[in-house]
Amino acid sequence: MRHSCTTRGRASAARLSPIAATLAAAAFVVTASVSPVGPAQASSADQYPSWSDVQAAMRNEAAKQAEAQTVAAALQTAQAAAAVAAQNALNAAAASEKAQSDLAAATDRQNALAAQAGAAEADARTAHDALGRVASWRYRDASADTVSLQIALSSDPTGLLDRLSTAEQIGQVWQALSTKAVTAAGVAASLRDQAVRAAAARKQLADVAQAAADAAKAADQAEQAAVADASAHEATALAQLAVLRGTTADVQRRYELGVQVRAQLAAVEAAKEAAARRAGSGSSSRAYLTSGGVVVDPAAAQAYARGAIHYYGWGDAQFQCLLNLWNMESGWRADALNPSSLAYGIPQSLPADKMATAGPDWRTNGNTQIDWGLAYISSRYGTPCGAWGHEMSVYPHWY
Repeated sequence: MRHSCTTRGRASAARLSPIAATLAAAAFVVTASVSPVGPAQASSADQYPSWSDVQAAMRNEAAKQAEAQTVAAALQTAQAAAAVAAQNALNAAAASEKAQSDLAAATDRQNALAAQAGAAEADARTAHDALGRVASWRYRDASADTVSLQIALSSDPTGLLDRLSTAEQIGQVWQALSTKAVTAAGVAASLRDQAVRAAAARKQLADVAQAAADAAKAADQAEQAAVADASAHEATALAQLAVLRGTTADVQRRYELGVQVRAQLAAVEAAKEAAARRAGSGSSSRAYLTSGGVVVDPAAAQAYARGAIHYYGWGDAQFQCLLNLWNMESGWRADALNPSSLAYGIPQSLPADKMATAGPDWRTNGNTQIDWGLAYISSRYGTPCGAWGHEMSVYPHWY
């Protein structure tokens, strides 16, 4: 992974909008004059190193190195705290999505059964009405005594017998209509009973869906608070590390990301392989969350990635491989969730909260996901084309 670049391209400058601006400002102010209170001082002095601690540590090399380790540990603490809240929000959003899907299916079933019951009741009424008409005809014209008298007095017995044949046919119709009327009434009653039960089941699912939606909203709010808190601590920690190590906040952010992704590497790879084998189908198995404030903009994500790959020394050929890779994995959607493995995001991180090393807003921000994904690809495969080659060499596909 490269760490020598100190400036960002125009496309990647849009990445951390408020966070990047805070980091850059913090690095500039601190480099110019180390003050006891930094521009993004941690809100909990007993948990995170202060700028006074950094200032004191700058007096000798050993203390500086020790303080850098303390700050790096605090950075991981901030990331971990936000990761828990973000994972809870992701789980709650997925549960809400499932509840809404179940409710929609139940609503469709209730409506279908109601429509079928209505049609069956109409058929039953039609059969009953027809049966009544035939019964009336038979009562008027089909008694045995009337038939015998008509034969005896008829001047055209042959024609009368033809009419009697028709009467027999009507008798057969009577039997058929009787059977149909009884059957139609039974079907209508059964369907109406099923529709009533379906309505009750739908009401229960509506209650479940509402509870799940409320839980997802609460989890989202908790995540927002945790992300805001962690972002402030992260900005401060990166600015402090930049001062202690003589770099910039942006370089330090990329360096820390690379260190942590390399530490995650074996576990991530093993999880992806195991999940792919369990699923029995590759990355084509995915769903999309529609709630939880996730920013979904595949075109913007690709533009950001095109700029970000230059930090790794990759060119257009590598970007094409990256396009292919994440088109297959997620369609470049930040809300892509594999329902079988629970891999998540544009790079399909597994577990999803591994991306917290790239930023506390990993659940909702595609650019944060891309930062993690590029670091993972660099550490594991060297280049996007290396990752794409592996993706296509195994089935189910994974990288």
